[in-house]
Amino acid sequence: MPAHALLAGLGVSADEGLDEDDARGRRAVFGPNRIAARRAVSAPRLLLHQFGGPVACLLGAAAALAFYFGDREAGGAVVAVLAINALIGFVTELKAVRSIEALRALGGRTAHVRRAGRVRAVHAEDLVPGDIVLLDAGDAVSADLRLIEASGLAADESTLTGESVATDKNTQPVGPDARLGERVSMLFKGSSVTRGSGVGVVVGTGLATELGRMTQLVLEADAGRSPLERELARLSVQLIWATLAVAAAIAAVGLIGGRDPILMLQSAIALAVAAIPEGLPIVVTLALARGMWRMARQNALIERLSAVETLGATTVILTDKTGTLTENRMTVRRLCMPSGEIEMAADADPAPFRPARDGQAESLLRIAVLCNDAQLDRAGDGGSGDPMEVALLRAGLRAGIGRASVLAGHRLVREHAFDTMARMMATVHEGREGFLVAVKGAPETVLGACARVIAGQGDVALDEAVRAEWRDRAGHLGERGLRVIACAMKTVPRADAAPYDGLVLVGLIGLEDPVRADVPDAIGDCRRAGIRVVMVTGDHAVTARSIGRAAGLSDDAGEAVDGGGIAGLALADPARLRAARIFRVSPSEKLALVRAYQAAGDVVAMTGDGVNDAPALRQADIGVAMGRRGTDVAREAAAMILLDDAFPTIVKAIRQGRIIFGNIRRFVAYLLSCNLSEVIVVGIAVASALPLPVLPLQLLYLNLVTDVFPAFALAMGEGEAGILTRPPHDPKEPILGPAQWVAITLQGGVLAAGTFAALASARWFAFDARQSVTVTFLTLAFGQLWHGFNMRDPRAGVLVNDVTRNGWLWGALVLCGVLLALPPYLRPISHPLHLVPPTATMWAVVLGCSAVPLAVIQAIMTVGRLRGAARVPCRTRKGRRRMG
Repeated sequence: MPAHALLAGLGVSADEGLDEDDARGRRAVFGPNRIAARRAVSAPRLLLHQFGGPVACLLGAAAALAFYFGDREAGGAVVAVLAINALIGFVTELKAVRSIEALRALGGRTAHVRRAGRVRAVHAEDLVPGDIVLLDAGDAVSADLRLIEASGLAADESTLTGESVATDKNTQPVGPDARLGERVSMLFKGSSVTRGSGVGVVVGTGLATELGRMTQLVLEADAGRSPLERELARLSVQLIWATLAVAAAIAAVGLIGGRDPILMLQSAIALAVAAIPEGLPIVVTLALARGMWRMARQNALIERLSAVETLGATTVILTDKTGTLTENRMTVRRLCMPSGEIEMAADADPAPFRPARDGQAESLLRIAVLCNDAQLDRAGDGGSGDPMEVALLRAGLRAGIGRASVLAGHRLVREHAFDTMARMMATVHEGREGFLVAVKGAPETVLGACARVIAGQGDVALDEAVRAEWRDRAGHLGERGLRVIACAMKTVPRADAAPYDGLVLVGLIGLEDPVRADVPDAIGDCRRAGIRVVMVTGDHAVTARSIGRAAGLSDDAGEAVDGGGIAGLALADPARLRAARIFRVSPSEKLALVRAYQAAGDVVAMTGDGVNDAPALRQADIGVAMGRRGTDVAREAAAMILLDDAFPTIVKAIRQGRIIFGNIRRFVAYLLSCNLSEVIVVGIAVASALPLPVLPLQLLYLNLVTDVFPAFALAMGEGEAGILTRPPHDPKEPILGPAQWVAITLQGGVLAAGTFAALASARWFAFDARQSVTVTFLTLAFGQLWHGFNMRDPRAGVLVNDVTRNGWLWGALVLCGVLLALPPYLRPISHPLHLVPPTATMWAVVLGCSAVPLAVIQAIMTVGRLRGAARVPCRTRKGRRRMG
């Protein structure tokens, strides 16, 4: 159908769009524009998941054996432990999963539609048939659209057709039998705009789209577990087999030594359960979910869990300039014409601008207003569109040159979208003496396309000397930190004439985009954290260096390295690669730059917003897309989205990534050292024919208390204040390296030693069997609680550190202290656990022996910190600081 007939059939005007009442009514009829949803995890499924692991199987086996041998109290206690453990895991995991699902909803896609005559952003799910949608390069298509306007438009439809080559689009009707790839007047949901701009009317939403027909029964699959989760799962499996082997060995030794077979079997099963950190997966999920929420509150939306763990290892940030380092609030400050220069006041000055009857200044602003895609009704409004183009419209309005009035005398008939290679755009307007071509773009490319320059009494030739003079003028504007564009025009007899040759230069416009006030401090934080910040821009070298100096990239911002030859820079001149702080590259060269840094051994975070940035964002270790001005294609390729487009947000996210990695390492070490102490206590007792210091049910109860609440609290840590003053960790470094395993073994041994000290004290005071078991059980339990304080950073202070500032840990200690101190006084609990109410002497032994491991480990850490401070820092071959 012709476009006008389709619009009439849908009851909508291309200029006005639907009104809100009509849109709501159509949504009630057609439903949300959604074909599939991410599969939500149901509560029953999560509950069943708590009983499907090896830990639950071992607990079930222990209960079955107890009931089989007639020990109903022990069996009932094991079942209670199993139920409580499952309940804690279910509640925690449900909360974490729902949090992650809510975070995903924050990243919902939006579309720009024309409703009631105004352009506004709406959620993609709210699109309805008849909506007028505006599209630019990089936008993802959120519904099936019939094009009514198209300018150099092309779309990637490979998800539907399998063709990797972009399809050129226009507004002409096609035959009713045309194949999907031949429907050049259509854009389909699931495709993306790769070039140009256009306007389309929605003709299909949800399941009524071509994509919906193909995928009605398909639900979006999860991306799978992150490397961190896979490593933890592998660690859990290794621990399970190792502890089963140890438990079997201990049981065998006990049976050979003549111990009660039932007691040995129960001890072996209980020991295996105690040694396995069953709370590990739950706490990891909680830590990641809480970390993602923290980042989201600071405007960093994490799209992939793997990004959380990689953030802490980032060594290089390749950042855009506009909107990331700068405020993205462009203001026209300088007009440069052949007749001279005019300075404009900042936008905050409400006074109108009058170009003092300078016809060249009026011509310059008129071309800037004509060659423009943005929209601005009043100078005080925010407008919509590219910030630079909005600034040009605002300057025109202040000079009395409104776009609507100018277009009334120069009807727009054709548009040539901005070409990233030519670095220019053009619009063609119908005039009295033919067609006016208005051009704006980068000064060097526009000057190269100009043959003449405007003058008072007509145009004059633009020879090489004059061209060099204009280049110098552009350079001087750039040295002031201004972004410079050149404007040109020509009159042609035909609208389809080539736009970029034989142009007449009208002048230069200098726009200011000030550096964000918080950027220099953020870059200073990166420098102290061992992270290099590199500005990647397409601006003039002089402008780039000026912004670099203002942003604090270095004292003099260094040279601006051109993009040519980047691919071999890592091998040919690695020193230059590491020293560079500014790269002038085209979007196609960003991918080579990312690979160059990765080849040099760096972990790269890369920011981007355009469709051409998508390959580099996907290649980078952390792709960071802009949430406000970023295209949908860039957002889909990125692992993190900046909701405020601000560079300091990246630094905040890196800090949170380091905190999360440190918290995970901290509570994993805590769980394993506590569980190892239990293995050592039972193993030595069985091997040496001593009475069991801790009984099987006591192990289960102890594991239930100390493996859950303190570990949760450690996962909530806020991180050390100086965490950004340390170098990044190696991404290949495992969660538990040799140093952590040595510490875990040492700590587990010291905790076990405290328990045996309590056993020796019990014999010294001639406690009976139940009193002795009560003392050793409480000593081991409280020793593990105090052990939480040993999880501080070794470089932090003893009394004031991240652990002692963690209010969650103090709450966990109080709760666990109550859960451990009350059972001996409660008959229904003390009888199956073989506990008796402790006397004052027993409590003195418990508190004294449980505090000894804390004092010993803290002393060892303090000595190590003092020795480390006396060492001389040096650098590794990769340039990272280490203590040597």
